[in-house]
Amino acid sequence: MSTDDHRYATTLHWQGSTALGYDHYSREHRVEPAGKSELTLSADPTFRGDAATTNPEELLLAAASSCQLLSFLAVAARARADVYSYVDHAEAVMSVDQNPLWVNEIRLSPVIEISGEKRPQKWERWLRIAHQECFIARSLRSRMTIAATFLTGDGARTQVVITDD
Repeated sequence: MSTDDHRYATTLHWQGSTALGYDHYSREHRVEPAGKSELTLSADPTFRGDAATTNPEELLLAAASSCQLLSFLAVAARARADVYSYVDHAEAVMSVDQNPLWVNEIRLSPVIEISGEKRPQKWERWLRIAHQECFIARSLRSRMTIAATFLTGDGARTQVVITDD
């Protein structure tokens, strides 16, 4: 490892008892990214977690969505394009017919408002570059699809879809 490596740290806290077996212990726990606000998490309700609390699978999806956003904004900014809104309704799938379970598919569906004329080839190229530059996407084995809808000020609406091969 190099001294220039990016390092990340979190502290996880859980307290309880598993003495009564799988069905009876609390799944709630806290994660503190170093020097930041604490997050309260639980398991997915399927695994006896609290449905009202964020679970690790949602955090994985949020990380993928956030990284794609930040990468796309960087690519657009380098191209001097004016992106003024980006809203992503992301989804992840963990198929129950797999053993062991893993998040096998992530679908990002950003709606990106951008000024200027309709330029679908450029937008697709930017989307691909952003996906290639996204650290999180490159860290996952999940199949990722990005189905972006681009909106321009003149009301033009264009969909661009890229999928990992």
